[in-house]
Amino acid sequence: MKLETIYNLAIKEGIKTDPRKRQSIRNKNPYSDTMILHGNKNAEIKAILAGIDIAGPELLLIDNLRRSGKKIDLALSHHPQGPALADIHKVMAVQVDILEKAGLNKKIVQGLLGQRMKEVERRFSAVNHNRAVDMARLLDIPFICIHTPADNHVVKYLQSLIDRKKPRQVKNIMELLNGIPEYRQAKGWSAGPKLILGKADNPAGKVLVDMTGGTEGSKEVFARLSQAGVQTIIAMHLSEEHYRKIKPEHINVIIAGHISSDSLGLNLLLDKFSKKEKLEIIPCSGFQRVERKR
Repeated sequence: MKLETIYNLAIKEGIKTDPRKRQSIRNKNPYSDTMILHGNKNAEIKAILAGIDIAGPELLLIDNLRRSGKKIDLALSHHPQGPALADIHKVMAVQVDILEKAGLNKKIVQGLLGQRMKEVERRFSAVNHNRAVDMARLLDIPFICIHTPADNHVVKYLQSLIDRKKPRQVKNIMELLNGIPEYRQAKGWSAGPKLILGKADNPAGKVLVDMTGGTEGSKEVFARLSQAGVQTIIAMHLSEEHYRKIKPEHINVIIAGHISSDSLGLNLLLDKFSKKEKLEIIPCSGFQRVERKR
C-alpha cells in the first residue's frame, strides 16, 4: 500500500465517522492534525511501527531495528508532530456539533470554543514542533500522524455502544467499558476506566462521549451541559482545571483512559486499512494492537 493511500484512507474513514453533518465538512482534508510529515507519497508500505507518541526515541528504535535486519517502512504516530501539532487548534471546531447535539446553543458554544481555540494555539506556539520530523528526515524514515480520524472512530464506537445497550446506571457503563479489550488490558496496568465524579449506583441518564476534537474544549460548557440534561460524560482525560469546573454540576464523569482510548480508535482505523491490504503492524509507545474480525 502506498503512503499516500494510507493518508487518503485515514481522511476518508475519519470523515465517515465524523460526528458532524456531512455538509459541515467542507475541506478535502478537514483534519489539520493528520498529515504525512516526511516521506515519498508513492513509497510502498508493508510494515508499520505504530505508537501513540512517535518522537526521537521511537525513531532511533526504528533505525536500530532496521540495522538489525527488521523491515519497517513507516513510523505512524497517533499524536501529532510538526505542523500537525502547531495546527491542532483548528480541528477543535468539531466540538461545536457534538455539543449542539447534546442540546447546547450553537452560537454560545462557538463563542466559548473560539476563546479556547486561541488559548490552545498560544499554548502550542512555543513547542519545538519539528524536532521529531527533523529526526525522521535525517534518518530517512517515512513518518505520518493520524489523530482526529482515529479519535472519531472511538467516539462513534462508544456512543453507538451506549445508545444500543442503554445502560441504566453508571456501573453498567463501567461494565461495558471493561468488556472492551483495550480497556481491559489497561485495567491490568492500573490505567483502566475510572469513575472520578458521581457514584456507581447513580442513574446513567443522558450520556455524552467526549473524546474527539483535538484536545479538551472550553471548561465553561459544563454548567450548560447539566442544564441540557447530560447526566454522564465519558472522556479520555480531564485536566484539574476542568475537573474543578465540572465538580459542582452533579454530572457523573468516567475517565475511560487516554492511551487505551487512543489505542481503541487507532485499532478500529487500522482494521479498515488491513481490509484493503495486509499490513504488518508493530505496536509500541503505549499502543496495543487488537484486531477485530468483521
